[in-house]
Amino acid sequence: MINVAVLGYGVVGSGVVEIIKKNGMSISEKAGQKICVKKILDIRDFPDSPDRDLITKNPEDIFEDPSIEIIVETIGGAGVAYKFTKDALSKGKHVVTSNKELVATHGPELLKLAKENNVNYLFEASVGGGIPIIRPLNRCLAANEIYRITGILNGTTNYILSQMKREGKDFDEALKEAQAKGYAEADPTADIEGHDACRKIAILSSIAYNEFVDCNNIYTEGISKISLEDMKYAESMNSTVKLIALSEKVGDKIAARVSPAIVKNSNPLYNVENVFNAIIVKGDAIGDVMFYGRGAGKLPTASAVVADVIEIVKHWGTSGGYDWQVKNQDNIIDINDTETKFFVRLKVKDEYSAKEAVGKVFGDVEWVKMCGDGLKDELAFVTGKTSEKKHKRLFETIGEHDSVIQIINTIRVLGD
Repeated sequence: MINVAVLGYGVVGSGVVEIIKKNGMSISEKAGQKICVKKILDIRDFPDSPDRDLITKNPEDIFEDPSIEIIVETIGGAGVAYKFTKDALSKGKHVVTSNKELVATHGPELLKLAKENNVNYLFEASVGGGIPIIRPLNRCLAANEIYRITGILNGTTNYILSQMKREGKDFDEALKEAQAKGYAEADPTADIEGHDACRKIAILSSIAYNEFVDCNNIYTEGISKISLEDMKYAESMNSTVKLIALSEKVGDKIAARVSPAIVKNSNPLYNVENVFNAIIVKGDAIGDVMFYGRGAGKLPTASAVVADVIEIVKHWGTSGGYDWQVKNQDNIIDINDTETKFFVRLKVKDEYSAKEAVGKVFGDVEWVKMCGDGLKDELAFVTGKTSEKKHKRLFETIGEHDSVIQIINTIRVLGD
């Protein structure tokens, strides 16, 4: 029998305990040994919980117990979870986590520590909730040179944008509904400002390219400036707006960003709605492969955690798995040196003069008319593809023109 301890009895932690108890027989058959939750660590009291007899507030009850061989860390964050993870690995205990922030920030150090102590540090649940993506990247697609990853990696923002598109709700209304349904936290900053998706694309990139990609070096922009009018313009282009995380191998460096993007209806990501996530991986041998499913939630995420536990038990006595090399701290291409197209909205004084100015500044553009009556004193267009650095200069130039009152918004256009 293999004893497991769960750190953090929140949404995911309680889900892990629930799944191991509920599906204990089939889990044991797949793992080859019985798996049992022996202890749960949490500073809170749970007097009504069916697992209350397993709960302790004393870490030593877990870390000093040699019979507990696998630690499941679902505390979250990079504070006490970081300390507990290091303590567990140093004591020769395997660690499984759903903690994307910890993996994205301290992944190389923790993987190295696991290797030194002949144990595993696994984190399938840190990206995509219940979607199997990390193990397929590391194993099933190992024969490929992966050179691009594009995805919708945050269910909260995708739900908000879906509500704006389908129900005509503005951003604030859609966010409040997401919070009421438990899809968004009371403080939704990590989701709506793109930090959650940034950590996930950093983890996926580190696995795919076999080198550490620091999330702090990835350009990140959230969805809080997206309006209903932006959605209507996108609709008129047979497109929609999504929060897109992407990375691409360019020579010996990586181009990566997280930002809202106009997504055409010919792109598979166009139809990914509500809290669902989707990830498209492009390899040199296999081409495009898409992974799709619920990207968050108690049981989907817990199922990925338990799958990692089964993986460890099934291959008991082996260690290792992932090995991110810190090849180059400066391996991310500056966002200013990458190329893209932009959708641009201008508030103008005079349409004729403004159009003439846009032509002189941007050259050939694709003019966009909103579905319906459109907006008075407003122009919208899609630029040609050029560097972000040049786009910034062009935006400054057009913004200073006498016929332009202000640049209302600029949104990147997702390429093929």
